Amino acid sequence: MARKRSGAYTRNVLPLRDDVRKRSWPLVTLALIALNVVVYLHEAALGPRLEAAVHIWGLVPARLVYWTELGGAPLDPARFAPLVSSMFWHAGILHLAGNMLYLWIFGASLEDRLGHARFLLFYLGAGMAAGLAQVALLPDATIPTVGASGAIAGVLGAYLVTFPRARVLAFVPIFILPWIVEIPAVVYLVFWFVLQLMSGLAELGLPGDMGAGVAWWAHAGGFLAGVVLVKLMEPSLSRRRLAF
Repeated sequence: MARKRSGAYTRNVLPLRDDVRKRSWPLVTLALIALNVVVYLHEAALGPRLEAAVHIWGLVPARLVYWTELGGAPLDPARFAPLVSSMFWHAGILHLAGNMLYLWIFGASLEDRLGHARFLLFYLGAGMAAGLAQVALLPDATIPTVGASGAIAGVLGAYLVTFPRARVLAFVPIFILPWIVEIPAVVYLVFWFVLQLMSGLAELGLPGDMGAGVAWWAHAGGFLAGVVLVKLMEPSLSRRRLAF
């Protein structure tokens, strides 16, 4: 089945943990991970019905753009529901595992800073913004986009500006030797964003769905949305002190 994956992870550098001290349990992060796992188990149980389900719940840019031309009402909730539902569907177990690893490492720290309710609103808002970026840049694409990493890309963008001095312990395979290195979060995340942006620009030159495979523009758009949203939603310093 053809699906465009929204996968935040990179195969060459795998984060293991960050060094940000947390004051609270990441309840929303854990709940989001659990929900993604439950939805994936549901996918696995669908069998031959999976393809039809992905086309319903995945984000298909052309369907959203040309909804009224296809006979739908402009404000029909079914038109916009995939902007949210597509965040919880995945194209395979490795796709799911990679996204959830990133969500756990970077999401827990951001949830601690924003608070549980704000973090949930932030996550959903960044995910929808990421989906709209994918639609805006590839409006004629007919392959469903699935995956949590549009929202997770928003978490990465917010993490970059919220914890600029943080460091990330990462696994880096060099030739055949595994290396565990500590990388400044700024370096790690800027490199990640540039990779998404360059890959997305390269895909723009391809006709139709030939670039299908990874939703680069969802990643780049989500990242930028995260930078903006966290500045709008972050509690003031005085409120953070009261929470201690």
